[in-house]
Amino acid sequence: MLQHQRHAEIMRRVRQAGATSVSDLARQLGVSPSTIRRDLEVLDRDGTLRRVRGGALADVDADLALPFSAVAGVDEKDKEAVAARAAGLVRDGDVVLLDIGTTTMRLARHLRGRRVTVVTSSLAVLDVLRGDDTVELLLLGGMVRRAYHSLVGVLTEEALRQVCADRVFLGASGVRPDGQLVDTTLAEVPVKRAMINAARETVLLVDRNKFPGSGALRVCGPEEIDVIVTNEGADEATLDACRAAGAEVLFA
Repeated sequence: MLQHQRHAEIMRRVRQAGATSVSDLARQLGVSPSTIRRDLEVLDRDGTLRRVRGGALADVDADLALPFSAVAGVDEKDKEAVAARAAGLVRDGDVVLLDIGTTTMRLARHLRGRRVTVVTSSLAVLDVLRGDDTVELLLLGGMVRRAYHSLVGVLTEEALRQVCADRVFLGASGVRPDGQLVDTTLAEVPVKRAMINAARETVLLVDRNKFPGSGALRVCGPEEIDVIVTNEGADEATLDACRAAGAEVLFA
């Protein structure tokens, strides 16, 4: 990977997570920690991120809402594998909640033609399923966040109080080493919590690069997650913390 490509990838990951470590970036990009440190110094001087001890933070004054299409292009194979594995958990007749995100969008593609009810705050899921007469599709109301293709706010949260789902398929910015599920977007966290409360079972969809992950806002503890679907190669210590709390781990 050329330097300018690596810099672009670092920025995508830092903006997506809000904060990340040198060791995580080195592992994800397949380069040495010293290379990542030099990259972060250059990007810090350019003003595109803020270098901190052990890693980097997104520039809070920058536009952090990456286009949905840019996020969708990161770790595509891992996300697709996770989505396909998760689709096998859905039974005909189920009522499922789909969170926002590029992996849940991929899951929606695998549900086309299935006799299920899908409830979602994701406009990307709406785009995937709007023409499918077999899937019963319920779109939650709320304020549109265009860059994230999502609906948020009190209307979304109030609508979720009326929902009784068999399971929710949840996304997140990452999972901390102690199993805490975290996110970076303030407006999305209350919606995720409301989705957990509205479902009988919580299934976390996260590719291996989010173990461990980073984020400033706590969504829930590992004891609230029933099933985790991820890829081989996810950090084992983090997964062990989730298993200890009662979560079942499935590899795609």
